[in-house]
Amino acid sequence: MAGHSRWAKVKHFKGGIDAKRAKIFAKLSREITIATKISGGDPGMNPRLRMALLKSREANMPKENIDRAIRRGTGEGEQVTYEDLTYEVYGPHGVAMVVELSTDNRNRTAAEIRSLMTKAGGSIATAGAVTRLFQRKGLMMVSREGANEDALMEVALEAGAEDFKAEPEGFEILTEPASFEVVHTAIEAKGFKCASASVTHVPTLTVPLTETEAAAAVAKLIEAIEDHDDVKEVYSNAAFAEG
Repeated sequence: MAGHSRWAKVKHFKGGIDAKRAKIFAKLSREITIATKISGGDPGMNPRLRMALLKSREANMPKENIDRAIRRGTGEGEQVTYEDLTYEVYGPHGVAMVVELSTDNRNRTAAEIRSLMTKAGGSIATAGAVTRLFQRKGLMMVSREGANEDALMEVALEAGAEDFKAEPEGFEILTEPASFEVVHTAIEAKGFKCASASVTHVPTLTVPLTETEAAAAVAKLIEAIEDHDDVKEVYSNAAFAEG
């Protein structure tokens, strides 16, 4: 059940089927619009917009989609008011999840998420019960293809990264959130291309899921949450067995 490992998620994000890709584009468009509406359409002055544009490039989102989303955020086109929500969730087998959403109707979203949890074996936790199990970190992932480990590690650590991990698929670079953009800029300035780069929730303790039935139950809940139109990101402390 490697389908929810970090690297497998990147591959899935980049190579989704058309129906899934359309949903990804819709979510990214919403995030671009929200970010633009809050802090303007200049990525140089808007960190949230920069992050949304980075994810859009990772997903190969068409430029016209991006431009349309920015125009909505600056006051052109149909206007919708969104608010950000975070749900803390307990899943099967002791797995904890942090779910980030953006919605134009808090009551509708709350009802839908609670119904989804009931059907898929999850429950809403009290505020702080789950987030205490995660740390907010910048995470960059660089494929092994075309990347020299020693050179990449030197650039990352000199720029302020706090950790560098070599994995079978590539390299993972961790930073404090405040250092993320400096490190990311330094890495890409040296010609290293990130397969993924974002400020994320990293679990301080993972829950190993070695049994097929347990892994399938947790994966079902994660996939159900991710499929909801209002959900931006799902972070969990599940450790799925490779294979």
